[in-house]
Amino acid sequence: MGGYQPAQKWLKDRKGRELSFDDILHYQKIIVALTKTGRLMKEIDLVMVKSAVTV
Repeated sequence: MGGYQPAQKWLKDRKGRELSFDDILHYQKIIVALTKTGRLMKEIDLVMVKSAVTV
């Protein structure tokens, strides 16, 4: 998102240590949030394009 890679940074910050079950659950939530954010951004872009065409 915008050149920033939060999922990779999160993993990189924990490099060399064993992840706990809670860490893995948290990482999964990060991935879900990023996926949903990407979808929403695409939907917003589509609405903006459609509204620009109708103006």
